Amino acid sequence: MRCPAKFVWLILWTVCVAEDCREPPPRKETEIVSGSWTEQTYPEGTQATYKCRPGYRTLGSIVMVCKDGKWVSLHPSRICRKKPCGHPGDTSFGSFHLAVGTQFEYGAKVVYTCDEGYQMLGEINFRECDTNGWTNNIPLCEVVKCLPVTEPENGRIVSGALEPDQEYTYGQVVQFQCNAGYSLDGPKQIHCSAGGVWSGDKPKCVGISCTPPNILNGYPIISKEIYKANERVQYKCSAGFEYSERGETICTASGWAPVPSCVEITCDPPHIPNGFYTPESNRYRTGDRITYHCKEGFYPEIQGNVARCTGNHWSPAPRCTLKPCSRPVIKHGKLYYDYRGYFPANVGQYFYYYCDHNFVTPSRRSGDYLTCKRNGWSAEVPCLRQCIFDYLEHGHNSYSAKKYLQGETVRVQCYPGYSLPDNQDTLLCTENGWSPPPKCILVKTCAKSDIEIENGFFSENIFTYPLNKQTQYKCKPGYVTADGATSGLITCLQSGWSARPVCIKSCDAPVPENARIKSDGTWFKLNDTVDYECQQGFESRNGDTAGSIVCGEDGWSDKPACYERECITPGIKSYLDAEPKHNKFKVGGVLKFHCRERRVMLGADSVQCYHFGWSPNLPTCKAGQVKSCAPPPQLLNGEVKETQKGEYQHSEVVEYVCNPRFLMKGSHKIQCVDGEWTTLPVCIEEERTCGDIPDLDHGYVRHSAPPYHHGDSVEFGCNASFSLVGPRSITCISGKWTQLPQCFATDKLKKCKASKIFASEGNLLDKTEFDHNTNQSYKCRGKSESKYSVCINGVWDPRVSCKEEVLNSCPPPPQIPNAQDMTTTVNYKDGEKISILCQENYIIQDGEEIVCKDGRWQSVPRCVEKIPCSEPPEIDHGTIQSPGSAEERREMFEPKKYAHGTRLSYTCEDGFEISEKEIICHMGKWSSLPQCVGRPCAPPPEIQNGAVAQEKDSYLYGEEVTYSCDEGFGIDGPASIRCLGEKWSHPPECINTDCFDLPTFNDAVVIGPKKPSYKSGEQVTFKCLQYFQLEGPNTIRCIKSRWIGKPACRDSKGKCGPPPPIDNGDTTSFPLPVYPPGTVVEYQCQSYYELEGSSSIKCENGQWSEPPKCLDACVVSEEMMRKHNIELKWRPDKKLYSRTDDTIEFRCRQGYYRRTPLHTFRATCQQGKVAYPTCG
Repeated sequence: MRCPAKFVWLILWTVCVAEDCREPPPRKETEIVSGSWTEQTYPEGTQATYKCRPGYRTLGSIVMVCKDGKWVSLHPSRICRKKPCGHPGDTSFGSFHLAVGTQFEYGAKVVYTCDEGYQMLGEINFRECDTNGWTNNIPLCEVVKCLPVTEPENGRIVSGALEPDQEYTYGQVVQFQCNAGYSLDGPKQIHCSAGGVWSGDKPKCVGISCTPPNILNGYPIISKEIYKANERVQYKCSAGFEYSERGETICTASGWAPVPSCVEITCDPPHIPNGFYTPESNRYRTGDRITYHCKEGFYPEIQGNVARCTGNHWSPAPRCTLKPCSRPVIKHGKLYYDYRGYFPANVGQYFYYYCDHNFVTPSRRSGDYLTCKRNGWSAEVPCLRQCIFDYLEHGHNSYSAKKYLQGETVRVQCYPGYSLPDNQDTLLCTENGWSPPPKCILVKTCAKSDIEIENGFFSENIFTYPLNKQTQYKCKPGYVTADGATSGLITCLQSGWSARPVCIKSCDAPVPENARIKSDGTWFKLNDTVDYECQQGFESRNGDTAGSIVCGEDGWSDKPACYERECITPGIKSYLDAEPKHNKFKVGGVLKFHCRERRVMLGADSVQCYHFGWSPNLPTCKAGQVKSCAPPPQLLNGEVKETQKGEYQHSEVVEYVCNPRFLMKGSHKIQCVDGEWTTLPVCIEEERTCGDIPDLDHGYVRHSAPPYHHGDSVEFGCNASFSLVGPRSITCISGKWTQLPQCFATDKLKKCKASKIFASEGNLLDKTEFDHNTNQSYKCRGKSESKYSVCINGVWDPRVSCKEEVLNSCPPPPQIPNAQDMTTTVNYKDGEKISILCQENYIIQDGEEIVCKDGRWQSVPRCVEKIPCSEPPEIDHGTIQSPGSAEERREMFEPKKYAHGTRLSYTCEDGFEISEKEIICHMGKWSSLPQCVGRPCAPPPEIQNGAVAQEKDSYLYGEEVTYSCDEGFGIDGPASIRCLGEKWSHPPECINTDCFDLPTFNDAVVIGPKKPSYKSGEQVTFKCLQYFQLEGPNTIRCIKSRWIGKPACRDSKGKCGPPPPIDNGDTTSFPLPVYPPGTVVEYQCQSYYELEGSSSIKCENGQWSEPPKCLDACVVSEEMMRKHNIELKWRPDKKLYSRTDDTIEFRCRQGYYRRTPLHTFRATCQQGKVAYPTCG
């Protein structure tokens, strides 16, 4: 090829001619170009010299040259760098830090700060690195100072004082002290702080004063707001307390001294002549008790031997007295006669007595005899209280009054919602009457509505529960309590229900097949995982030797089943070849066949290895012609999908579809095999319907009406400015809706990017993005037909691709054991499914469909035998609906089994309605039990003289209402009634509660005028007559037509308490708690004790005169004489009591001689002691 010479020259000129720079040298941040540069172009080779800006420096010249039309640096490494300034300098008592920059160079800034207690001189606290070095001088720090301090008025500075006008420096401390009679008001010392101010204000010296003292368990006699120094305050202690030190306190600088306080009064250890007590202690607090015992011949003065510390004395006073038998003191009774001169009485003597009103003898009579016995009077308690039980407020009453003796009990029953105090159910007859009083009080209740039991229910149809009442709740089938039980208990407490009932989803222990469960549990919670391992030679469907299952809402996620790992190659018939050629095949392996010698195959062209063996059956090879088939048979509730022909050749396939609302089970394709069609599928009615149509955000449903049966479809649309993404309709399939579409804002829909395939393979491309819903066609290389894809919200559907998708085919589906016959020879492609139908009395498990995937059938279900159910459980207020015929009714009372799928209905009692109509038997278990729920009630019935507060139009079952009576009337019976299913429990009555006939009492009169009647709750006050003192309350109250209370008046002047006890003696009469003035009491000593002093004492001005003493007797025993080798001279007694001053004569025992003087053998008894002579 030749080129013209002119054209070649032009190219060379373009390459070799130099190019000028079309702009001045560039400006730089740290350099300045030298000279003037005003031209627009500069020839190649022109040089520009730069110098550094102020504050910057470099080594050598910085030069840029014009080269090839651009300015290029001759020495790229030469640049202008910041000038260094060196160290900025330290300051005393301070420091600095870099505030700008990282090094001490041009542009850097350091800021100085002073140490604590120091301040900077001047306002400038920084230095900057400038073109000429550091700016400013180094700042200086000086110590902080505080203003002078003066002495406080009435005080002085005791430490750290300086001259009056001298300043203090940081850290110095000043201490203060006040003059006598004054105290500091403020800090004792202050110091000069880092800010140049004192740590606190200067204190003041104020006069010493005290506020009124706070006296625990006491109070001041005279009180005022402020007390001066040394002022005294006298105080008293509250009842039951006494001064801890003394009854006054003094105001001092440190407060009140001594600190005023009152301590509890205690009892000293008791002195009990002729007795001892436990426990022993140095002091006893109020309420402490002792138990005492008397020595031989003495007995406790009162019934019982326990005394209690009440304040600073013992009650009752512990005494040991001689018995028998002093004049009896009969509590709540009297002797029939005075019997003067009969006491003290001898053993065996008896006296008649009678009891006061409301008291009887132990034999339940008004009077009886007291008998003197060795251990005292009998009976010990002559008069016992007689209690009459004839009315229980807010409780169940008997129709007749019954009498009970003191100490006896009666069990009572309160109305629901009421109880005796402390939840008791027994009344005790005591000396003061019934304890507790016969009155049921309203108690805390818990309502069933206060608590919800998810997946459970209460087993009792009671609406409210009283305090401490326990009730049972049950869990629905498939649920258990936290501890694995089917029911639990909760209790009504003061704070409400004891715990929140919990029913959690559970699964029974799984039953493995050819596997071992790795758990000993008998039940499992929701989401619990159980591991299992296969037996030797077995594996799961996935080919693993171990697996796990999860407890879900519908039970176990899978069955822990393992299958034989291999299938042995079956026997191959003549003219049939099989591929691949192996001796064994793993589960899932496929064996393919073909016929030799041009024979025709009859049957499946491939079979698959399953855990139950090879399926379907192996084919055969036929020689010669094969027959054609007549038109396919009709399918009940279905039809052939395509137009039928008159004749079908061997291996032709026909597809069926089921009518609406019918579901196909088995292979939907049949094949002509040598003149015979393979097994027809079955169309069964799908009874399951779909629920409400799911809501579509920003969309709506086009007209449709329930119910929605299998195969029904509904169409959706989107609101304005929204577009539909996905299928326009959803279909009801076996009771469940298919996937819902979505509505996206139209302006928010994503665009699809153009595929490279659009610009290649011969396709033209003029766009890079496509809008939503764009339908784009394209062709693949070597293909004449076009492909299509639609842009759906940024994604091409189907995916743009020129790769050919190869779909594997599966063998004909297997004949599953115990399933309906579904023999076919038709092969299926990946993704196709077949629904399985089990034989009668079998149920499908592990799914209902098998799926063709990766050339083999997967998710193969099982047909297991149906398990019957036992007798259905009973429900509260309901029964199983009775059969119609007599034969059925007879069978109903006999134990029986109910087949899987059996449905039973319950009926409820009158006033109740059923929550669910029936239960279903499913694999040996009944579905959730229904409940009989009480129907609501109309407004409660009206009662005379009473009404219900806040009446409503309707009341729920179990709900309670409470009646209240008009003024002057009270409830007779339970105040509350309950709705019991369209009817109410029995209502109460309102009866008149006024009291009549005001009672009278000895020595007491009514204050104010009497009235003919008194309202319930009204009080009447009494007062005692002159010379009598009130003991106890002075009022009685009208309570529901009965008078409650009794005032008591006692003589109040010059009384004495019980006479003082003496050692070895006692009074001749039974001691009384109170003695009138002038009373004389006599004492006597025990046998052989000598009385010294007057034998009687007298009560005068509330005090007893001096009591006598009983001098000790002397006791001589054989043991003592044997020790001294002596014996009594005149008496052979082994034991002898001798009074004081009595003479006792001794002599030596035979064979012994005197060791002590003769006069010692004539001894005198002195205060219980005797000196013994000795013989040897």
